[in-house]
Amino acid sequence: MTNEILSHAGDGGFLVAALYHFVPVPHFAALRAPLQALCEENDVRGTLLLAHEGINGTVAGPPEGVRAVLSFLRRQPEFSALEHKESHAAEMPFLRMKVRLKKEIVTMGVEDIDPNRSVGTYVAPQDWNALISDPDTIVIDTRNDYETAIGMFKGAVDPNTKTFREFPDWVRNNAGLHNKPKIAMYCTGGIRCEKATAFMKEEGFEEVYHLKGGILKYLEEVPAEESLWEGACFVFDERVSVTHGLAEGEHELCRACRHPLTAEEIASPLFEAGVSCPHCHATRSEEDRLRFRQRQKQMDLARKRGERHLGK
Repeated sequence: MTNEILSHAGDGGFLVAALYHFVPVPHFAALRAPLQALCEENDVRGTLLLAHEGINGTVAGPPEGVRAVLSFLRRQPEFSALEHKESHAAEMPFLRMKVRLKKEIVTMGVEDIDPNRSVGTYVAPQDWNALISDPDTIVIDTRNDYETAIGMFKGAVDPNTKTFREFPDWVRNNAGLHNKPKIAMYCTGGIRCEKATAFMKEEGFEEVYHLKGGILKYLEEVPAEESLWEGACFVFDERVSVTHGLAEGEHELCRACRHPLTAEEIASPLFEAGVSCPHCHATRSEEDRLRFRQRQKQMDLARKRGERHLGK
């Protein structure tokens, strides 16, 4: 990959496409090699997960390259109805391309949860404000703690989970969720809510709703002056966060613990680029910090040469 491709993709920058689709794919393993090759041929990077239950991921690259990948996927009978969400990045937001085979495309760890069989009611971004403002609604953020730390919908409940695997136990241990008739759930792009709402239905909740297209679609379509979103939305690429209109946010990533950082946290004496931040400083040994400093040094040297240090 040339430095030119790393820094820009024509005047319009890089096209970023987030996608997922729940559908039985018996031959999913056979798609890995041709999909990896096609992405590399078209200078597309990111991560795509393939499983028997479908596909999930985000890719970025020159617009024509990303569209070639999407076209390939939609030519597969199972993915003919595949939808995706678009945004843009000034610089390539991914370091490499990975197509991985998985047991689940989003890992909840509960057997026999199938969004194709039972799922919550989809709510369009334009109708979301009315639902979550209803006093009969409990709003739940299904994301993890490092994501909710930088932004949430006003009045939402934060489960404070470290991973999505913790979500089912959190639900089972919170009897208060039955105190109101409506449950409204949201996540970054919509995929976690597919399984989360299916799980809630299995647990006996009747009126379960989820934001169609997730936070990303809401930020894209709902004007800032009408928005009930507060803060920024964490994204799993080098942009770190996005805000209204899917503009790139101002957060940076701690390269030691992968936690998003605000300007105030970066100014903390506990922050050292690539080594530590206020979230992880106390958990790192001096041996860890020495190793991270060496890694950061290699990254800085690569940057001076106009290259991208990929690491392991």
